[in-house]
Amino acid sequence: MMEVCQGVEAIFQLLFNEFRQSTRASEQTCRNVAARLANEVTRICTESNRIQTSGDVDSWAHTLANLRLKQVLSYYKLGSHRGRVELQSTLSAIVYRYITPPQAPASYQARLTLIEDFLQGFYVEALNAFRRENTIEAGYRPRALLELAEYMAFTERYGKRRIPLPGRRSQQLLILRAQTFSQQQPPETSVDMDTAAEGGSPESDTTWNDAAIQQVREMMVASEPEPLEANLRDTVVEELLKYLEERQQQDCADYFTLRLQDLPASEIEGILGLTPRQRDYLQQRFKYHLIRFALSHRWELVHQWLEADLERNLGLTPLEWQLFQDKITSGQRELLGLKQKRYSHFEIAQALGCTVTQVEKRWFKLLEIAWDIRNSSVSGSGASQDE
Repeated sequence: MMEVCQGVEAIFQLLFNEFRQSTRASEQTCRNVAARLANEVTRICTESNRIQTSGDVDSWAHTLANLRLKQVLSYYKLGSHRGRVELQSTLSAIVYRYITPPQAPASYQARLTLIEDFLQGFYVEALNAFRRENTIEAGYRPRALLELAEYMAFTERYGKRRIPLPGRRSQQLLILRAQTFSQQQPPETSVDMDTAAEGGSPESDTTWNDAAIQQVREMMVASEPEPLEANLRDTVVEELLKYLEERQQQDCADYFTLRLQDLPASEIEGILGLTPRQRDYLQQRFKYHLIRFALSHRWELVHQWLEADLERNLGLTPLEWQLFQDKITSGQRELLGLKQKRYSHFEIAQALGCTVTQVEKRWFKLLEIAWDIRNSSVSGSGASQDE
């Protein structure tokens, strides 16, 4: 028991001294935060059979203490606003694929709204867990920046805790909470839009009350319809995420989700726990799947969104289209003609005397040629003749 107490004191002094040197927090705040973290580290080391049987408990304790110290100081240096953004981004990337409304496909924006709603509740749960595990008063709230950084670091660790499941499996607590949240979302309610637009009828059997119908009517009259481009973008985003997940490329899906938030590379590396080299490798792998998706899996959807479908000559200018025609072979021109006539790949395969797989590969190559011509013109590497 004396050895444990000495270990707690050593960890406390390590944390306290670092907080005093690295932050502007008051001495009492540094003392309180250091004491809570030291107690947490000691509790983990005491309750873990693996650590207790390792024969090097002190080394484990110092490692855990340094990890918590680094995490808290990282949030502290980010500040209140950027720290919250960082935590929100980290947790959002984890739960993105698990937050979906039941019985209805969610748009990208709708899913983000659900994630925000879910995380607001999760932050409250994490705060209650923080109070409970540190044995502090029920009304405690972090006020100083160091206390806020401590709470945000705790919330990230709390969400990533592994919860044992039947069959020797485990899952992160945050994901389990997200799955429960999604299951508890009410199903979409069927509404007679004609009745809603007219304001409803007193004899109507609908379960909607007059206030709800009036709200729908006001939204229908007042709100502008979403632009087609925005709808297409959301659909492309959803389909690409689905494509990545079906191919078990969750790390690529997480990377893509963070890229959509316009985060710099350094922040993405920090959230995903990658080195610059690992992030670059992940980016190259994501680009590979992106090209496969754009030129093969859902080429029509992507090209429609880019205004580069067959009706628009694959997005090529007249001069680029002529260059494209000059680059392709007679067999590729025949394939292009059949695609322009809206023949299916099965019908094209019969007409060309090949397999459907061969048609898909040849069409992929054609789209790749057009893509290269289009991109070289945009980037300026191959300036067009009319410039």
